Amino acid sequence: MSDCIFCKIANGEIPSATLYEDDDFRVILDLGPASKGHALILPKSHAANIYELPEELAGKAMILAKKMAGKMTEVLKCDGFNIVQNNGEIAGQTVFHFHMHLIPRYEGDQVKLGWTPGTLTDEVRDELLEKLK
Repeated sequence: MSDCIFCKIANGEIPSATLYEDDDFRVILDLGPASKGHALILPKSHAANIYELPEELAGKAMILAKKMAGKMTEVLKCDGFNIVQNNGEIAGQTVFHFHMHLIPRYEGDQVKLGWTPGTLTDEVRDELLEKLK
């Protein structure tokens, strides 16, 4: 898409702090990092979200996330790692080009990712098992 900022970054039209690049992806440092080393995996082809991303590219993205998380953990000496991918505005997506956040975690950091656990009732469990199997 000609007006997509992540398409322009992924394809080198806009400069970025690139950590990795291949034919399908560019991995860049996030300009608004949650923690030291926060990076984004950007596919070079446009898909607004995971629903539009071809399965082969989705698989490659996860393999790349694993590779980058391992290398970043080794280099940054972080204590843990979040791999986050949001779909839709209500889920926190702000740029509508599929991307994955690679967020190194450090003991005592102030990064807030999480939720208050609810309770899975028998009724909801049975409904979902029936509908989603």
